[in-house]
Amino acid sequence: MATETTDAARLGLGRADLHGLLYHMKLQRALEDRIIKLYYQGKIPGACYTGWGHEAIAVGAASALGDRDLVAPMHRDLGAFLVRGVEPREYFAQFMDRADSPTRGRDGNMHFGKMSKGILPFISHMAASLPVACGMAMACVMRGEARVVLSFFGDGASSTGPAHEAMNFAGALDLPVVFVLENNQFAYSTPVQRQTRVRNLADRAAGYGFPGEITDGSDVLAVYGAAKAAVERARRGEGPTLIECRMMRMRGHSEADDMSYLPPGWKEHAQAQDPIDCFVRYLRERDLLSEAEASQMDARIEAEVDEAQAGAEASPHPDPEEAARDVYCPGDGETRWLRRSDSARAERVDAGGTGEEEGIRWR
Repeated sequence: MATETTDAARLGLGRADLHGLLYHMKLQRALEDRIIKLYYQGKIPGACYTGWGHEAIAVGAASALGDRDLVAPMHRDLGAFLVRGVEPREYFAQFMDRADSPTRGRDGNMHFGKMSKGILPFISHMAASLPVACGMAMACVMRGEARVVLSFFGDGASSTGPAHEAMNFAGALDLPVVFVLENNQFAYSTPVQRQTRVRNLADRAAGYGFPGEITDGSDVLAVYGAAKAAVERARRGEGPTLIECRMMRMRGHSEADDMSYLPPGWKEHAQAQDPIDCFVRYLRERDLLSEAEASQMDARIEAEVDEAQAGAEASPHPDPEEAARDVYCPGDGETRWLRRSDSARAERVDAGGTGEEEGIRWR
């Protein structure tokens, strides 16, 4: 953790800001803890992935964005969803396949987004969101909008084709993208040293022509500071940055993973680096969090989690007849265009029903 008492002030963070970071980290942990219990009770279908140990990365990086910026989270980045305004009830409804969930019961887990909050839908663990993030960034540039796209991926995904292609594309075009690499030391059960001969994954950024840096992924202030600098750099038109956040995953790849492959002492070492415990200790040592404030925050979170779960459980399951809705474009003959105006801003308009053109194109 950070050792300088001026760290928070240097980053422009006051007491309320620090409490906000802690609140979102603890809310992520509490929500995922409840989801784990529901999963083992048989109330959560399919797989169950959590971000225990990743909270400082998700919350710290997302908190560095501006209101109009965009974020492409992964399955361990619930904190980023929460920072951007996703309600806990939506999270429970999504896992429980309810009709009023973000995907209206069509998918579970974290495969959802919310464009009204600037959240790109999560596609796959394996860096599939990175090219989409680059496309969104390029669209912002073409529209003359000073917006930044923050994207997350893991150490295993960093060796896949989409990751390389996205970072090369972003570097070649100086796109306003911040790549946050969550290095939790294992790609499922494969340790990072067996994945690549590169010791510092951040060094790969040099091959794409932009900066790469390493930060402590267990320190929310370190992550926030690195992300804030990268976001500001991108907004100035200076291109992308790769931030390698190093930390230790505290649970298995999924709840089906017993972590039997871990070396002796790993779990204990990971627990000692719990990002929430470390941040609470940082705040308490500097008289930035009283016992009363901590208790009030915990009580608030517990009440919010209980209310969110109850609300989701009271929601109906989707009508099976709705399963195919929105899978295909309706056959009404409507044609949509993208028009580039003189100000280089793109806007979507109807083609007027001429039927002469189909699809989306520039005019």
